[in-house]
Amino acid sequence: MPIITLSGLDGSGKSTQMDLLKEFLKKQGKSFYYFHAVDFSIGNKILGKKKNRSGKEISVGKASWLQIKLRKIALLIDICRFKRLLKKLKVDYIISDRYFYDSVVNVYFLSGNNKKICAEEYIPRPDFAFYLKVYPEKIMQRERKPDQGMEYLAAKDKIFSDRIKKWEIIVLNGERDKEQIFNDIKERCQNFS
Repeated sequence: MPIITLSGLDGSGKSTQMDLLKEFLKKQGKSFYYFHAVDFSIGNKILGKKKNRSGKEISVGKASWLQIKLRKIALLIDICRFKRLLKKLKVDYIISDRYFYDSVVNVYFLSGNNKKICAEEYIPRPDFAFYLKVYPEKIMQRERKPDQGMEYLAAKDKIFSDRIKKWEIIVLNGERDKEQIFNDIKERCQNFS
């Protein structure tokens, strides 16, 4: 079961590419399991997602020392849960919008330091890991821009950039037309048929 992951900043086009990937696999008659690390997180299941008065999810931009520790523990638990899930699944592909790499980047961002997170060592290596590179300035010009702002995006972009090589992530120019990006993904995943 190949694992294909899409990572990137908020507003980089991950969901759009994931929708194209789902549709492509359906047309090919392939079965897949859709995974989203944030939705899968035990921390979100226990605590829920914070929402404002209008019901829109509120992004987390700050965390206490204890909250960061709990996120690290939850990440380890989530990785173990995911490994158990992998043993049960009987599908052709696992596709992931926001993989554990995105969760690790969030912990680094919230902690404000580069001290290694032990959970990184236990993340199952995807067969194809993609990072949609879109510059924060470009994201902030889009119609649907993240509420966290420019500094948040720039900080997370730097964290990703520092780890992309270590995690063996393929960087794709996310500022191109959505079909061009998706064709690039298909070409790199040569075992699609």
